[in-house]
Amino acid sequence: MVNGPVRVRFCPSPTGNPHVGLVRTALFNWAYARHTGGTLVLRIEDTDAARDSEESYEQLLDSLRWLGLDWDEGPEVGGPHAPYRQSQRMDLYRDIADQLLAAGNAYPCYCTTEELDARRAAARAAGKPSGYDGHCRDLSAERKAAYEAEGRTHIVRFRMPDEPITFTDLVRGELTFTPENVPDYGIVRANGAPLYTLVNPVDDALMDITHVLRGEDLLSSTPRQIALYQALTALGVAKGVPAFGHLPYVMGEGNKKLSKRDPQSSLNLYRERGFLPEGLLNYLSLLGWSLAPDRDIFSMDEMVAAFDIADVNANPARFDLKKAEAVNADHIRLLDVKTFTEACGPWLRAPHAPWAPESFDAAAFEELAPLAQTRLTVLSDITANVDFLFLDEPAEDQASWEKAMKPGADALLATARTKIADSEWTAEALKNAVLAAGEEHGLKLGKAQAPVRVAVTGRTVGLPLFESLELLGRERTLARIDAALAKLTA
Repeated sequence: MVNGPVRVRFCPSPTGNPHVGLVRTALFNWAYARHTGGTLVLRIEDTDAARDSEESYEQLLDSLRWLGLDWDEGPEVGGPHAPYRQSQRMDLYRDIADQLLAAGNAYPCYCTTEELDARRAAARAAGKPSGYDGHCRDLSAERKAAYEAEGRTHIVRFRMPDEPITFTDLVRGELTFTPENVPDYGIVRANGAPLYTLVNPVDDALMDITHVLRGEDLLSSTPRQIALYQALTALGVAKGVPAFGHLPYVMGEGNKKLSKRDPQSSLNLYRERGFLPEGLLNYLSLLGWSLAPDRDIFSMDEMVAAFDIADVNANPARFDLKKAEAVNADHIRLLDVKTFTEACGPWLRAPHAPWAPESFDAAAFEELAPLAQTRLTVLSDITANVDFLFLDEPAEDQASWEKAMKPGADALLATARTKIADSEWTAEALKNAVLAAGEEHGLKLGKAQAPVRVAVTGRTVGLPLFESLELLGRERTLARIDAALAKLTA
């Protein structure tokens, strides 16, 4: 085992939009590093030129900064093991591949794709494991020369030990893999490019990583990497084998693993909808871990104080959007009003806001903010909740209109209009006016206020109606009720 202070790493590939499962992995590594007083290394695995992009790289760093998941070593921060982008470390990998070859830990494999496919098919037909069969494991110098004379190229394969590999997973306990299930594997392509199977453990070794906390999907590769760490330790490259902890799958709809193709997997979706970073991280932390059996809402400081990888549950965790929204809503309500008002800012300006910039009244919004804060699920909800105050006319929502403007709505609205016009302009007096109008028509307040709400705000749901009318003002309120009456009686 690697001794010393905890050093964990988060090593994403810059391909496409960040995935919430990836964020959960980053979060657990970050929390463990902060809990133990250790170091979080951010390492970028950008050796796949066909899929990686600079745009995705910048987006990845921006997302981590937005979430508040800071790193101690890595891009933009530096550190003693720089560079932290694999594309800038290729000479290191080639040198270590040569050392593995020279030590007999690796060997050239000249098998063609057709030969491999044929032998795998034969193994399957015989009911045997269909992994690599070791054909080139012990080639003579003459046989190698003959293959090269034929013009064959070769990859480099790592030589797996012939005995079982057992290790204790920090999440799953003791696991054993037998040799027939972990065949020799490629570490360098025929064109000389190192593969992930080499570069990932090599970087862990060179960066003194003590704990590898990663997704369950990588569990099957762990025995191969353990064998490689052992070889690197013998070469003096590594200080030992890190501890492993494999985090549970994040499941989507139909109990299938949440993939990048699932719309709800994209981190950008939650950011654009107005999730708070602390709300989203709080929810993601619940996918495999909990602060206490009876407590779902907590701060990141509280998570850091309590987090231990040994407490992570090995069972798959299902991503529940409604639960995520509920957790975020709780975090919105925990904000002080000033912070909440500032957080709403992006959704009160173009391109999100449907009103002209000069129509926005900051003082009026500040009065509404405490009412809105108790009702939002995500920050982007604020736009539809307050647009009635800043638009010249209420939003048109045909479904809301049809729901509220049932037969008899015109008579009720006319009565309410009269009583509202004669009322003092306070929320309490306006409520009493609509209540009285409802009583004249045999309706309780809930039914009586629905046509008024739609006439004034355009929607059947929203902020408390009478406080909204008070802010909107007498003239604009009556004008909108008049417009609704004209439409009803046309």
